[in-house]
Amino acid sequence: MDILIDGHPATPEDLAHQALVNYGAYTSFRVENGAVRGLDLHLSRLNQAAIELFGESPGETEFRRLMALAVACRDACWLRVSLFSPEIGHRNPSFVGRPKVMTVVSPAPPPLASSVRVTAVSYEREAPHLKHLATFGLIRARRAARAAGFDDALFVDGQGRVSEGTLWNIGFVQGDRIVWPQAPMLAGVTQAVIQRGLAEAGLVSETRPISISAIDAFDAAFLCNSATLVCPITAIDGVAFANDPALLARVEAAWSAQPPQPIATRDDDARDDDDGVSRLGR
Repeated sequence: MDILIDGHPATPEDLAHQALVNYGAYTSFRVENGAVRGLDLHLSRLNQAAIELFGESPGETEFRRLMALAVACRDACWLRVSLFSPEIGHRNPSFVGRPKVMTVVSPAPPPLASSVRVTAVSYEREAPHLKHLATFGLIRARRAARAAGFDDALFVDGQGRVSEGTLWNIGFVQGDRIVWPQAPMLAGVTQAVIQRGLAEAGLVSETRPISISAIDAFDAAFLCNSATLVCPITAIDGVAFANDPALLARVEAAWSAQPPQPIATRDDDARDDDDGVSRLGR
């Protein structure tokens, strides 16, 4: 595991701050020969989180530079890009400015599972639209689900709507239609990449509220995240799904059909204002 902060070896002080203060955001993904499927979505996620949480973003050009530096000379790896500021803590939360960028390179993790049984729990992540560092609730929900004999937990909001899993998004299948739940949640990059290729795979999709009481109307369900492209959900509590492997293979093919986007770019015009820096309110 190689850790850089703003392109330099991580210092004990920076790592100690992150161990004690969990204010920040991140994204993570598989790198294939210097390229990433859905890279534009990961860059947008980082830029938006930086502006919302810190008031300023390093900008796409700098993100790309630091990513390319981190993965240099590697054919394949896993890259996590995190945003934090040592200026922000429990007693001094008011700093506004550019966050530091931590890159962590490691071997790609295996998929979560080949199939899962999940249990629905009432839970809504704080600021669910952000991929932030506050993961206590997610880990606690996974532990409780496994202690109860399930593989994982599916979150349901206060209105009884399905939202997301602990570490993943969920899709339902109805005939040749993929139905995504509509509720406060993290917009998953893998979900979005799959969405881009569904029409080419001969599938249609829609996004709408899905009540947990109505999930028995679907033929199948699957989860997806950056490490797990498509994993069948065999049951949600007492509702079992007879997943069609051929159809789920078409969903995975929708992802595979999207070309990896190079991290490094020579397009000097692809940058934000002020030499790549974005600021709050702009």
